[in-house]
Amino acid sequence: MLKEATDGQLTARYDAVAASVQVQFEPVGRWFEAFLKRRSRNVSASFQELEEEEELSEEEEDEELQLEEYPMLKTLDPKDWKNQDHYAVLGLARVRYKATQKQIKAAHKAMVLKHHPDKRKAAGEQIVEGDNDYFTCITKAMEMLSDPVKRRAFDSVDPTFDNMVPSKAEGKENFFEVFAPVFERNSRWSVKKHIPSLGSMDASFEEVDNFYSFWYNFDSWREFSYLDEEEKEKAECRDERRWIEKQNRASRAQRKKEEMNRIRTLVDTAYNCDPRIKKFKEEEKARKESEKKAKAEAKKREQEEKERVRQEEEKAARMLREKEEEVARQAAQQAKKEKEAQKKAIKKERQKLRTTCKTHSYFTDNEADGVRMMEEVEKLCDRLELTSLQTLNEALASGNKEQSKAALEKQVQEVNDQMQKEKEAEMQAQQAARGAEHTSAGGGGGANNRGWNEEDLQLLIKAVNLFPAGTNARWEVIANYMNQHSSSGVKRNAKDVINKAKTLQKLDPHQKDEINRKAFEKFKKEHSVVPQTVDNAVPSERFDAVGAESNSSPWTTEEQKLLEQALKTYPVNTPERWEKISDAVPGRSKKDCMKRYKTLYCFTSTACRRGCCYSPGAARSDLQTSSICLSVTDSSVSHRSALFQVLECLLTS
Repeated sequence: MLKEATDGQLTARYDAVAASVQVQFEPVGRWFEAFLKRRSRNVSASFQELEEEEELSEEEEDEELQLEEYPMLKTLDPKDWKNQDHYAVLGLARVRYKATQKQIKAAHKAMVLKHHPDKRKAAGEQIVEGDNDYFTCITKAMEMLSDPVKRRAFDSVDPTFDNMVPSKAEGKENFFEVFAPVFERNSRWSVKKHIPSLGSMDASFEEVDNFYSFWYNFDSWREFSYLDEEEKEKAECRDERRWIEKQNRASRAQRKKEEMNRIRTLVDTAYNCDPRIKKFKEEEKARKESEKKAKAEAKKREQEEKERVRQEEEKAARMLREKEEEVARQAAQQAKKEKEAQKKAIKKERQKLRTTCKTHSYFTDNEADGVRMMEEVEKLCDRLELTSLQTLNEALASGNKEQSKAALEKQVQEVNDQMQKEKEAEMQAQQAARGAEHTSAGGGGGANNRGWNEEDLQLLIKAVNLFPAGTNARWEVIANYMNQHSSSGVKRNAKDVINKAKTLQKLDPHQKDEINRKAFEKFKKEHSVVPQTVDNAVPSERFDAVGAESNSSPWTTEEQKLLEQALKTYPVNTPERWEKISDAVPGRSKKDCMKRYKTLYCFTSTACRRGCCYSPGAARSDLQTSSICLSVTDSSVSHRSALFQVLECLLTS
C-alpha cells in the first residue's frame, strides 16, 4: 500500500499495475527442511549450524559411549550364535535398539582391538583354531547389527522385551501407572512415527478416541524371520529350499497373528479399564437421557397443543353446527307454518268453492247433472292449487249465475283435458316398456331368433346344469350341445343361448316349476318300460345253447357248499371256468351253476344293503321265492363270516 503524499509532493502513475495471480506451490529442498527443524526446535539458526550441532551431538555421544563388558563373552559357542544377545556381545546392552550405526561400528572396533585373536595371541593367551573361537560371535553380532534387515529381525525378537499384558484387576486400581509404560514399550513396533500418548484423566474425548483408534488400527513392523528353524542356504536342492521357505512363511504368519492378538488384547483390556471411557459413557448416557426427556416433553407439548387446537376446532364446529341446526329448525318451523297456512287457505278456498256451488245448486236443475257436477267440483278441489282455487272463487263471486257456470265448466274442461293427457302418456310409457321387454326377451332377432319350444327350453336347462360356471367357453359349448341334440333344426349361437338363459332367470317361479314338471313327465314317459328283474329276466343266449341241460330241482346244502368251494377254487381268470365248476358239482350243468351264482349275487347284494346276514346252509325248494335265510340279528358270527366269504368269492369273480 502506498504512503500518503505530504504537502508539496506529487503522485505520478507510470504504468498500470497487473492483476494479482494466485499460484500454488509445494515447498521442498534443504532450506525448507532446515526451516522445519528450526520451527520444531523453536530456534532461529541456519541449516549449516544445525548440521554442525548434529555432528557435535554425535561426537559427544561417541565420547559418552561406555561399553559394558559381557561377562559370558568368552563362554559363548559360535555355533549357537542365534541364541546370543548381539547387543550384549558388542557391549551395547544398555543402549540396545536405540544405538546408531556409528555407535555400533565404534563398539565393534573397540571389541576387535581387545578380543582379536592376534592381540590375545601376542599377549600369550591360548587361541582356539578355526571358527570355534568366541571372537566369531563378535563378528556375527557385527554382521547382524550392521545390516538393517537382519537387525530388524533380531530387534523383533529382542530377548529383553517384555510382552506381558496387564490384567483387568491391575488396570482398574492404577490405570495410568500400569498401562502408560506398556503402551510406550510397545510403541517401538509401530510403522508410524507420530504415536499418540495415553494422556491423563483430563484428556478430551477427541484425544482419547484418537489414541484408541490408533491402537485398534495398529500397524506393526515386527516380524519373526529370526526364529526360522530351518535355513534355506543349507538346502541341498531347489525343492528343499522351497519347502523350507514354505515352512518358514507359515511359522512367521502364525507368530504374527499371535502378536496382533496380543496387541488387540492389550487395547481391549485398557479400553475396558479406562476410567475416562466410563466417564464418557456416563456423560453420553446422561446426554441421551436429557435429549430423550426433552424430546418427550416436546412431544407432550406438541400433543397438548394439538389437543387444544382439536378441542377449539370441535368447539367451533359444534357452535357452527348448532347455529346451522337452529337456522334449519327455524326455517323448518317457518316452512311448517307456511305449509299449515297454505293448507288452511286451500281448505278455506275448497270450502268456499263447495259452498258457492251448493248455493247455486251446482248450476243445474237436473238431479243427474247435479251429481255429475258435484263429482267434478270434488275433482277440482283435489286437482287445483291455491291460486287456481282463488281465481275460480273470485270468478264465481263476481259474475252472475250464467257467467259463474261458464267459468266452472271451463275449469272442469281444462282439468279433464289435463287428466286425459296424463293417462295417454302413462299408457304410452307402459306400451314402450312392454315393447322393450319383448325385444330383450327375443334376443338379437334374425333367422336364429325363432321360437323356443318346450323341448328346447328343457334341453337348455339340461345343458346349463351339465356345463356349470367355470367351463372353458361355456356358452359356445352349450350352444353346440343344443345344436347337436335339438330336434327343432334351429341353429343357436352363444348370444341366443345367453339371452334366453337371462330370460329364464327373470321368469316367475311358477313358470319354472311348470317347465320342470313337463320335463319330468317327458322323462317318465320315455322311461316307462319296466326293466327286467331277476324274477322275469329272460336267460341270455349263452344259457340257451344247444344241448344245454337244465335241472329244475332245488339245490341241497351239499350242492350249495360244493358250488361255493368251486367258486373259490376256480377264480375269474381260469380258462373254461364254468365248465370246471359244473364238473365239481355233480348233477348240475353249467347253466344251473350260472343261474345259481346270479341268484346268490342278487340276494347277497340285497342283504348287504339291508345289513342282513346270509346263511350258507339255506337250501329250500322255494329258493327263487326268497328261500335264502336272511337274519337281521348279529348273533350268528358264523353266518356273517360265511356271508363275507361268499361276497369275497363273488367280488373276485
